[in-house]
Amino acid sequence: MNIKRTDSDALNATITIEVAQADYKEKVDKILADYRKTATIPGFRKGHVPESLINKKYRTPILVDEINKIIQEQLNEYITKEKLNILGNPLPVEQEEIDWSSDDFKFDFEIGLAPDFEVDVQGKKAITHYQIKTDDETINKQIDRIRTQYGKLVSKDVVEEGDEVTGVFRNDDEDINTDATFSIDKIKGKTNSKKFIGSKKGDSLELKTKGLFEDDHDLMSNLKIEHDKAHDLDVPVTFEITEINKREMAELNQEFFDKLFGPDVIKSEDELRERLREDAKKQFAQQTDQKLLTDITEGLIENTKFDLPANFLKKWIANNGENEFTEEEAAAEYEKSEKGLRYQLIESSVLKANEDLQLKFEELKEYASAQIREQMKQYGHTNATDEEVDQVVARIMQNQEEVKRMSEQLQNEKMLKFFKDNAKLKVKEVTYEDFIKEAYDA
Repeated sequence: MNIKRTDSDALNATITIEVAQADYKEKVDKILADYRKTATIPGFRKGHVPESLINKKYRTPILVDEINKIIQEQLNEYITKEKLNILGNPLPVEQEEIDWSSDDFKFDFEIGLAPDFEVDVQGKKAITHYQIKTDDETINKQIDRIRTQYGKLVSKDVVEEGDEVTGVFRNDDEDINTDATFSIDKIKGKTNSKKFIGSKKGDSLELKTKGLFEDDHDLMSNLKIEHDKAHDLDVPVTFEITEINKREMAELNQEFFDKLFGPDVIKSEDELRERLREDAKKQFAQQTDQKLLTDITEGLIENTKFDLPANFLKKWIANNGENEFTEEEAAAEYEKSEKGLRYQLIESSVLKANEDLQLKFEELKEYASAQIREQMKQYGHTNATDEEVDQVVARIMQNQEEVKRMSEQLQNEKMLKFFKDNAKLKVKEVTYEDFIKEAYDA
């Protein structure tokens, strides 16, 4: 057995494996001998089939199978022994039809090598770390929304600003005949709003779907149409008003607090404001942290320069996917996955350089336990014993999909903390509305 590597450049190489007769003969001969003992061939007694006939019928497929096993074993051993950081899997180099009657064989495999590079987590340009202001105005708006949500409906005869209307949208040509309830605050534009103000039960309004609501999702919901259709739908509809209600805000009293958080958890408006402020911080922190992680990821991909064995990877995609790809399809697939591959290599480099970032089994179990306890609390089981939690965790750890999901989640959290401690950041306090506008260009 002889195996060697020939480098084409820093990212591409060929592994050549030479298989001699001595590497496979003993194993192949033994299998053929076993076949001869058990083979049943018409005209011959069992165990007395001529060796030449057994060889003629079975030697080649047995030889092919054994050589394939030797090749895979030797490839894996060589890659591990040489500590080769390869991308994808080795690709066999096509050769003319193999003469399986020969004694010795030679096989070539292309490999793509991961590049060497350094990661500068600090970076030159500071990345914005948004922090959402939970100011009095934000809390006031939230309290008003909750009071409105839990308030009572008072029936009315005439529509005024802020009222809720219930009715039926109709357009026979578009097969629209749907009941809907919405606040007229969601209606877009003064022209449409004026049609509602002053209307009474039984009135039928002539409207157009285009630009009817501030948000296309409201049009989709109220007319029961698909998302893609809602954006471009431009047809006349009638809306017959069947009910008009004014929603009076709930009073800030103990009954209201108990409905929100349970008996006697919150006992005053000040406590309510503090609870909403804390909840808002947690909720907003998840969004701003995800935005920060995304921006840091994009920055690392953009600023960490290295080449990839692109041609090899395109060929590997074409030959190793579940579906067969043409060259053009493989190239397109590579373009879509290149950014993700680059970040995988960057993250791997960061993990290798920082041992404390690497996941440990006990760490994952503790993380799972904490999540289980939180879920139990949400369902009212606030005093779960260690034994109860451990039993649930044990079941979860046997589920590969759940383990994978939690591992990715925990790894992201550890990476985020590492980036917060080491990347160059600039904190920017904004309102939630400004965060959405700036962060997502919305």
